[in-house]
Amino acid sequence: MSQVLSGESVSCEEGPRGWREALGGALGTVHVTPGDQETFRGDVRTTQVGFVRVLDLEADAQRIGWTGTRPAARPAPFVAFGIQRQGAAEFAQGDRRVQAGPGDLLLWDTALPYTLHQPGPFAMRIVLLPRHTLGIRDADLRAVTGTVVGTAEGFGCALTAVLGTLVAVGEPRSAAIADLSAESVVNLFRALVAECGRRSGGSPADSGTGREHLLARIRAHIDAHLADPGLSPGAVARAHHISVRYLHRLFEAEGITVARFIRQRRLDQCARELARRSPSPPTVSSIAGRWGFVNAAHFSRTFRAVHGHSPVQWRALRTGTEREAVRLTGPAGQD
Repeated sequence: MSQVLSGESVSCEEGPRGWREALGGALGTVHVTPGDQETFRGDVRTTQVGFVRVLDLEADAQRIGWTGTRPAARPAPFVAFGIQRQGAAEFAQGDRRVQAGPGDLLLWDTALPYTLHQPGPFAMRIVLLPRHTLGIRDADLRAVTGTVVGTAEGFGCALTAVLGTLVAVGEPRSAAIADLSAESVVNLFRALVAECGRRSGGSPADSGTGREHLLARIRAHIDAHLADPGLSPGAVARAHHISVRYLHRLFEAEGITVARFIRQRRLDQCARELARRSPSPPTVSSIAGRWGFVNAAHFSRTFRAVHGHSPVQWRALRTGTEREAVRLTGPAGQD
């Protein structure tokens, strides 16, 4: 998706207001203060590449940022980096104050207060990466946010080149290719963070903890939506703004596919409910439907394949009399 939004060289009443709306739609909750209220001009082009958002800004002097004074309007947790293409920038986040010139790359966390001041006309490319897609430890991320990185060599150079290619390609782009392209940006960003950590004498970024946190959120999401028959790897990936391919890669280390994990969690809930003693127990089909199985016969076959007994047999073994359990586990015992 590519879109162009422009401010106009008109009165203070219209120009800056339109620019604030344009940046608000692209960057989220930000405060925008044009340098000259009377003659301000600005253009922003937004390009969506999978789950990565790219903004190309060209404007007159301005100051943007988030002060943290409106918790209810807290911005989405993105990690941003801006490539200064023309002009200069002054950036502040936490106790860090840096300046950037053409070719420099700035990194910041949009969920923390920051200020980005462009004292004169400028051009900048800003890239927004959803925080949970990065798999980077908070400590490693804090080590690089609010800093300036050169783009003449190393992963800063590679990241700049890849972004230039992706934006130049434009649309249309298939969803699969867009997701793969977004993953390439994320992987290069991870490498850049690791490279910066080594240069500063720190340990390389360990992405294991970040992956574990993301997996924990995904598992919790799956458990919360087991009753939805539409729960699938695609739906889970969309809910977390990652590609299905990346989702499958996360679960590879777990030794189970996403679909099998969803099925197993549903079967676990069904087994637990079937084993619950009740004076008026629900039917097997109602339990199956409650946990996302739309076909009772398919549920019964799947349950037997995993647990070795049909749902009715399972219930009898755990809640019925010994005689009933023996009867149902015989050859004639069917759901």
